[in-house]
Amino acid sequence: MADMASTLQKFRSQDGRTLLEHSRESPLLVVFLRHLGCTFCREACSDLAEQRDRIETAGARIVLVGMTPDAALSKFCTRYGLADVLRVSDPSAELYEAFELKRGTLGQLFGLRVWVRGFVAGVLRGHWVGRLQGDGFRMPGAFLVKDGGIVRAYRHLTAADRPDYCALAGPTREIAS
Repeated sequence: MADMASTLQKFRSQDGRTLLEHSRESPLLVVFLRHLGCTFCREACSDLAEQRDRIETAGARIVLVGMTPDAALSKFCTRYGLADVLRVSDPSAELYEAFELKRGTLGQLFGLRVWVRGFVAGVLRGHWVGRLQGDGFRMPGAFLVKDGGIVRAYRHLTAADRPDYCALAGPTREIAS
């Protein structure tokens, strides 16, 4: 995990502190967004806002990672009531690569399951599609990070996957310090 720790040391949240520093204070639920116009990323932020109390009660802090400048990511987070969560801007997708989040295949991004879930999330649940802001082909993921290492990982099989953020976040008591 030394390599992961060195990568986390390179990335800073909006408060100027590194992800490594934050991960030494408490577990981090690091959620990687595809792009800010993505229906599923909008749904993910809505889910995170709804589950935030349970995530934080489990001891984890939410970190949102996007491939846009911080100003755009901040505005996006505010829209979902997540203005005060940690966020990291990664336009070069270096952090995505370190967490092994690759660019998706056509099936992962546009397959039948994705279209069906997109209709449900976008139209029926009101998350709609917005302007492409980021890499629309990059796959998302969510990770529990503690002390510079990955404790739990969820790498999406399709863009439409909907992880259980509460299960990923905790309980963290059994994780050795």
